[in-house]
Amino acid sequence: MKKLLFVMVLILLVFGSFSKEKFYQNNPVEVEFPSKDGVLISAHVYEIDKNAPVILLCHQARYNKYEYMDIAPKLNAKGFNCVAIDQRSGGELREHQNMTHNNAVKQNKPTEYFDAEQDIRAAINYVYKKYQRPIILWGSSYSSTLALYIASENEKISAVISFSPGNYFADKKGSLIDKLENFSKPMFVTSSKKEASGITKLLQKMHLNINQTQFIPSGNGYHGSKALWEGQKGGEEYWKAIDAFLEKIL
Repeated sequence: MKKLLFVMVLILLVFGSFSKEKFYQNNPVEVEFPSKDGVLISAHVYEIDKNAPVILLCHQARYNKYEYMDIAPKLNAKGFNCVAIDQRSGGELREHQNMTHNNAVKQNKPTEYFDAEQDIRAAINYVYKKYQRPIILWGSSYSSTLALYIASENEKISAVISFSPGNYFADKKGSLIDKLENFSKPMFVTSSKKEASGITKLLQKMHLNINQTQFIPSGNGYHGSKALWEGQKGGEEYWKAIDAFLEKIL
C-alpha cells in the first residue's frame, strides 16, 4: 500500500511539473503597450508570482518573441517572471509574425535595428511599472548590444544578460568598449566560440568583478539566445552557466 501511494505521488509530481511548464509555454498572456512613437508593441507575459524577480527578453534580428517560447518556461521553473517582446526590427519565426514590426510598417515607421531601441526602453518602463522592481535585461544579437548600452545608464536595470553583442552602433551611440569601461552591474555575456574573441575585445577596458562573466562554450556554440532552444546540441553548457549566474546575483 505504501509503495502504491509513493508511486501515485511521484506520478502527480511529474505530471504537475510537466503541466505547469507546458501551461506557461503554450499560454502566456499576450499584451500590447505603446512605444515612444506610438507603435504598439506586442509581448508575452510569463508570470508565476507577482513578487518574483523579472527578466525582460529581447530577440535577435529577423526574429520575434517566439525566440523565447522554449526558454521562458524554463526561467519560470527557476523562479523568474518573464516578458518577451516583439521589437519592430524582426520578422517571422516558428510560423508567427512579428506584430510590432507589422504595426510599425502600417504606420510607415522605420524598422532598422537602431529604431528598436525605443521599443526596448518602452518595455522596460512597462515591466517596471507592472512589477515595481528592478529588471534583468536579456538581449540576443543586435538587441543584446542595445541592452548593454541601456543597462549602462538606466537605473531600472539591475543586471544584463547579453547573447552575441557587437559594436554595431558605435557611430550612433559611441563605442560600446568605452561605455562598458566603468560598468559595474551584474553581467553575463556569451556567444558562439567563433565570436568569443570579438566579445573579449568589447570587454577589453573592463575589470570583470565577481558578478560579471564572459562565458565561452567548449563546443562551437551559437549566435544569440537560440543557444538555449530545446534540443540544441551543446545547449546544456549554456544553461549551466546561466543558472550559475542567476543564482549568484539573487
